[in-house]
Amino acid sequence: MKEFSYVIQDNEGIHARPAGLLVKEAQKYTAEVKLQKSGKQADAKKIFSVMSLAAKKGETVTVQISGSDEDTCAQSLQAFFKENL
Repeated sequence: MKEFSYVIQDNEGIHARPAGLLVKEAQKYTAEVKLQKSGKQADAKKIFSVMSLAAKKGETVTVQISGSDEDTCAQSLQAFFKENL
């Protein structure tokens, strides 16, 4: 399992546009991708699940990735978070 944490930088937090892009990015991989924030967990491959976290600017989101392509997926998602959130 791979794991990393990211502090949301986007002024709007994880809103609809970046949430949709995140889901599309996560769906490229077979690995299971979970997001955690303040005790809540979300499936990164489902937009309503991601939106339910209501992650705001300055909050930390932990990303957990497990599966056969977890290394590639983790690198891709870390880059995605830095570029989009």
